[in-house]
Amino acid sequence: MPAIDILIPTFKRSDALAATLTGLCAQTCQDFRVTVSDQTDDLDLNSLGTIQTVLRVLDAHGNVPRLLKHLPRRGIAEHRQFLLEQANAPYVLFLDDDVLLEPWVLELLLTTMQREGCGFVGNPLTGLSYRDDVRPDEQQPFTPWQGPVQPETVEKGTPEWERWRLHNAANPLHLQTKFGFTPERPCTYHVAWVAGCVLFDRAKLQAVGGFTFWSDLPPESCGEDVLVQQRVMKHYGGCGVLPSGAYHQELPTTISDRTHNAPNLLPV
Repeated sequence: MPAIDILIPTFKRSDALAATLTGLCAQTCQDFRVTVSDQTDDLDLNSLGTIQTVLRVLDAHGNVPRLLKHLPRRGIAEHRQFLLEQANAPYVLFLDDDVLLEPWVLELLLTTMQREGCGFVGNPLTGLSYRDDVRPDEQQPFTPWQGPVQPETVEKGTPEWERWRLHNAANPLHLQTKFGFTPERPCTYHVAWVAGCVLFDRAKLQAVGGFTFWSDLPPESCGEDVLVQQRVMKHYGGCGVLPSGAYHQELPTTISDRTHNAPNLLPV
């Protein structure tokens, strides 16, 4: 059994997915298995050489990739729950299909998780098109953890909720540059949530119900990752870790209707 099941939900992003998978081939930590679940109804990813080539490389490395088709579409929360049910490793990494990783990211996430023993550790996404757009006001909520990561409840309307601004644009890059964080000298810090690249302790994620709340949401809902992290954080704690080696490909969202936000509809 691998240490990490990497779970990638995808929809109509074959080119971005190929880049995301390529970023996994050279990870310094190779103790993982990749499961891709596709909800593109008019394309078979198995027919694309770009995807198959990368999957063959991962297979040659012993990562045993799986490419699944999961239809009909019932919303991103249901899609994440489906992927979670395919996993049996101690840790699961939910990785968006438009994220490119530096080679040291998995190792950093895993060593941080094993040291802290918390519910999740996230590597925030950086949009490099914003690297010259420095936003000091949005970096103000940055608060490193002093001691081990502990459970906490972060509620809307509180100063702690404003931590979400830490992950806008290229803020992670500017923070790690300012404080000199490196993979050899990382920093865990308080978060409201982390998008796109989050490693969970699978047992702790399942203990709060995972994404089984999907049936209580309309299919076009969003914010499922925020809600589940809030629930895990309340019971087990969660953190971000810098430096960030996760880069957003800055594509338009595939969830265009964001009216129904899970944290506004369901309790933590």
